[in-house]
Amino acid sequence: MAKDAPPRWDHRMQQRLARGEAAALGELYDRFASLVHGLAHRVLGDEKAADHLTREVFGYIWENPDAFDPHQGSLRSWVARITQGRAVARLREAESGRPGSSREELEQKVRRASAAARADYIVTSMPAPLRAALELAYFQRRDYRQTAEDLGVTEDEARRRLRLGLQLLSTANLVPGEGSAPPGYGTTR
Repeated sequence: MAKDAPPRWDHRMQQRLARGEAAALGELYDRFASLVHGLAHRVLGDEKAADHLTREVFGYIWENPDAFDPHQGSLRSWVARITQGRAVARLREAESGRPGSSREELEQKVRRASAAARADYIVTSMPAPLRAALELAYFQRRDYRQTAEDLGVTEDEARRRLRLGLQLLSTANLVPGEGSAPPGYGTTR
């Protein structure tokens, strides 16, 4: 899975892209296209616009593989950051041309879309056991006992997974600024 890829993979992928290996772009696309499209769709709310932005993001990566700095975070985070930045810019362009739209309304819409995209990124990046527990609790309205039974784990383990998943997800409630990055990108450890 892409989210579990070691940093070594990120570095090798960057090198392959820099050498112009078309197969590397195909592999990168296979790993991250759903992430890119999902984030773009979440911000833009339009399937065709998300499709176009997905192509644009991978075109940028193909042309600029050296723009990735592994010291700033993972390749996955870099791809998400590019996507979010371009999607927000596209949303601003589209909304600023609409009559009767105030600057404050536009910025509020951008903040909501960015927070939603950030939440999507966090959910798709979290470990599968946490994601599965949250999906059962949220989408299927299961309590921790039912979640434990569905997952085949103890009730304590189900509570732990739900608590950890919600803690991760709660970071999405921080309203990101215009240039904010997905979690983990640009932080030092």
